[in-house]
Amino acid sequence: MSRYRDNALRHLGDEFDLLVIGGGVNGLGIAWDASLRGLSVLVVDKGDWGSGTSSWSSRMIHGGLKYLEKLEVGLVRESLRDREWLLRRAPHLVDPLPFLLPFYRRNAHHWLKLRAGMVLYDLLSFDKSLPRHRAFRRKATEALLPGLSRDGLRGSALYYDAQVAYAERLSVEIMLAARDAGAITLNHAESTGLRIDDGRVAGASIRDAVTGTTHEVRARMTVNVAGPWVDAVLASSPAPQRLIGGTKGTHLVVDAFAGAPDHAMYYEARSDGRPLMVIPWLGKYLIGSTDKRFDGDLDTAAAEQEEVDYILAETNLLFPGAKLSHRSVRYSYTGVRPLPYVPSGDPGDITRKHILHDHRPHLDGLISVVGGKLTTFRTLAEHAVDAITRRLGRKVRSRTRDRDLPGKPPSGVDEFRRAFERDSGLPVAEARRLVDVYGARAAAVAELIVSAPAMSRTVDEESGLRAGEIVFAIREEEAVTLADVLARRTMLGLAADLGQRAAESVAAVCAAELGWDEAESARQRAAYREYLKRFLELERAVC
Repeated sequence: MSRYRDNALRHLGDEFDLLVIGGGVNGLGIAWDASLRGLSVLVVDKGDWGSGTSSWSSRMIHGGLKYLEKLEVGLVRESLRDREWLLRRAPHLVDPLPFLLPFYRRNAHHWLKLRAGMVLYDLLSFDKSLPRHRAFRRKATEALLPGLSRDGLRGSALYYDAQVAYAERLSVEIMLAARDAGAITLNHAESTGLRIDDGRVAGASIRDAVTGTTHEVRARMTVNVAGPWVDAVLASSPAPQRLIGGTKGTHLVVDAFAGAPDHAMYYEARSDGRPLMVIPWLGKYLIGSTDKRFDGDLDTAAAEQEEVDYILAETNLLFPGAKLSHRSVRYSYTGVRPLPYVPSGDPGDITRKHILHDHRPHLDGLISVVGGKLTTFRTLAEHAVDAITRRLGRKVRSRTRDRDLPGKPPSGVDEFRRAFERDSGLPVAEARRLVDVYGARAAAVAELIVSAPAMSRTVDEESGLRAGEIVFAIREEEAVTLADVLARRTMLGLAADLGQRAAESVAAVCAAELGWDEAESARQRAAYREYLKRFLELERAVC
């Protein structure tokens, strides 16, 4: 057990100003903002930090070009402002990403309308550091992308958004920022029921999954920001109402294919006009995603055959030489968007704005957050904590806008990388990987690695992973399970084999650090194999 978890458990008997239920980017952002304003905060999650919807997005930091069609201009401006904030405050995690939007005669949207949208997108991002969009005629588009379908092609436009390749690490760094600001952080701790006294929510029962013990937590205000699990948190409350009408988004991960673009692609599906993407990612490509209503088990949501067929077919139509098949798919992943419940209609028409649902007068002391996006976590948190501090009578301005995330190098990412590769004492490829994952915090990882022979031992030859990095994940970043280490700290879980090659040797290091016996080690390995079924469901179905 890390000193941070031990500290959190000791504090569960305190009364907090704010209990945050849900440790995705939005819940962690709220905990960070509230702590910086001087509130005493406890944030819990039933799994690991960012292990839900925050890990299953398209990994884009974007303004929401498609939201302009729905006239959600305010949301687009908010998203573009937060995109710029992330580019400046987390440049080690967030990179500019050029997108090419092809214009076809068959498109549901005329190319002039698409160009007008691009112009408005530029105007709304007047304070951006990214280039403005550029338009290309057909011949120039063909030269840029020789593998693109030419059937009905009229031209294209190039514009910029951004990408967070390791969205999981973004969640971890927001947690670190919240903890540094004074928040008490406890993952693998599930809310099993709200504590209600005389019509007021006064906290919740929290079950620690590591020890199996339940704690009664008291708080003056509680915010339910559990993403698609918001309704599950409310299930024990009097007369719960449905707030979430989640939609399912599936992505496929494939290797480079014939005609694969250097740029990301944003295009209209030929079969139904839905927006789809082809995105370069970690030497592979993300293709998708879908947008289907979902009422199943949120913990096991996985790709369905219909979704896979749809994504592959549309990608092959866009790039006729690709000839992608089920065998081309390395793995898939699926997330459920925590959108507001709307009983009918096109899922694409459901607003992407976040909603703060105050449960008064039925329940005082409780706010539930519906919606929210990876890009806008900081603004959502500011809005939520504004509401919370008003209720607590403590009006204090948000301070997150002026703060960096913990891994930002003070001297710039490229300069830090060059210095770290030169001075860390590690092989260049390993040093580069550590900077990509940890930013400036790579220095602390390297310090632990070189501190003792046991820490410098190589655990996985292909990635160069060493024992010290695993120990760092446990001691400093609150990793508790094998999946935490592989999937959301070291990022080996995003490799083509999903970290399976290294799982046993990583589990051995975890066992030594966390005191697992052989039975617990076996349980952890089995739990990781079970976790991977969400990614490998397609493979199982085809077989």
